[in-house]
Amino acid sequence: MMAGAATAAIAAVADPDLTLLQGAPLDAPLAWRGGLPISRQAYLADIAALARRLPEAPAVLAMTGDRYRFAVALGAVALRGGHSLLPPNHTPDMQRRLATLFPAACALVEPDGGEMLLPTLPFVEASGQTEAPATEPPQFDADQVLAQVLTSGSTGMPMPHPKRWGGLVENIAAEAERIAEYLGRPDLQGVTLVGTVPPHHMYGFESTVLIAMLGGAAFAAERPFFPADVVQVLESVPRPRVLVTTPFHLKTLIESDLALPPVDLTVCATAPLSPQLAARAEAALAAPLMEIYGCTEAGQVATRLTTRGPEWRTFRGLTLSGDGEASIVQGGHVPQPTPLADVLEVLTEADDAPATRFRLLGRSNDLINVAGKRSSLSHLNFHLNSIEGVQDGAFWVPPDGEAVEDVVRLVAFVVAPGLDRAALLAALRERVDPAFLPRRIVAMESLPRDPTGKLPAGRLAQLAAEQLGAPRASNSPRAPG
Repeated sequence: MMAGAATAAIAAVADPDLTLLQGAPLDAPLAWRGGLPISRQAYLADIAALARRLPEAPAVLAMTGDRYRFAVALGAVALRGGHSLLPPNHTPDMQRRLATLFPAACALVEPDGGEMLLPTLPFVEASGQTEAPATEPPQFDADQVLAQVLTSGSTGMPMPHPKRWGGLVENIAAEAERIAEYLGRPDLQGVTLVGTVPPHHMYGFESTVLIAMLGGAAFAAERPFFPADVVQVLESVPRPRVLVTTPFHLKTLIESDLALPPVDLTVCATAPLSPQLAARAEAALAAPLMEIYGCTEAGQVATRLTTRGPEWRTFRGLTLSGDGEASIVQGGHVPQPTPLADVLEVLTEADDAPATRFRLLGRSNDLINVAGKRSSLSHLNFHLNSIEGVQDGAFWVPPDGEAVEDVVRLVAFVVAPGLDRAALLAALRERVDPAFLPRRIVAMESLPRDPTGKLPAGRLAQLAAEQLGAPRASNSPRAPG
């Protein structure tokens, strides 16, 4: 790419609704790193510098835990007419799959990034110090694929889902509107986001990176994981601040016994959150808690304030049809009717009114039948993790054929120091039907969750093989995190 091409691309003017940066002036922060701001102007210079080093129309895996560098890669790749790759992990097997799916795939790596199977390029970050300032952010066509998001592979081979710029813009506008509503603000300008979720996960991509770029907020470049690190990063950024996290990370944080700095809103996603944990989080962080419901195929769909009831409310423009295992969402940023992989109770105000509210009952692909009774692993995991003293836990269903007198023998892997089998079973009896009580409870020091707090079926099957000598069945129902 010629030296001035990226700058020229930045200066290009198209549909003003499709600009890369919106909601705040260019001298406002887009990111904070180590307590210091990085302006939107500096970001534009950084993406121009990196874009000049990229090939035409690349497919790029950004190998970084730094949220700002991820955002720089995102913008630079889009300038070159390519798309960013957002897989569920960066394992060698996943890299081989990326190379097969995207022949132009390459990886942007940091100096200590380790060995890669994909062709590599180094990150370049000027932080605006050596670049001529851009006068306007770039704008992209609504149909341009900005990212290829790959499913987690919990139930099969990971498949790419293209995310087009126009749909992302509309999606994030609806999310920004909802977050501002819960914050009691007209917009998100001046709000700072601290995320414990990685930016290459769809939730982290939308709710920490794009929400800042398109909604006027700023994000912390760091991705803290341990409670002390979360506290440190929260204290390093100004208020109003929003903590974007998962049930697993949130539970670890509030059980750490650390003095937690107040936030103005907590956002949580990736698995249903128990009302008990939500109430504890609101008390510990002195802020309301909002859950997001969504999926890779449709993106974000709805939110709820967990302590105020079980009903979810869709984002603007989205409506629901069907019910139970045949629920469909469409409208807004979901132009085509899209089936949801969960069992919903769709609620309607009147016969002719579009449905915008629902209750979440469980995943359609993790439903189990025990002695003629039906439940879901999501439901069972929810109640297991609601027990006082349980730090983490997950049910596991043995592969087909491992039943006694046609009754499935459920297993529970539990991290609960101080609780014995009798206490756990007594607590579960108060929450679930006796048919779903685990026949075996395996005490663990920790569960092998991924960076987003999920526990994919493959990891759980491997854990069962190690702990129980069970075969690694590929057709077991999914175990949501």
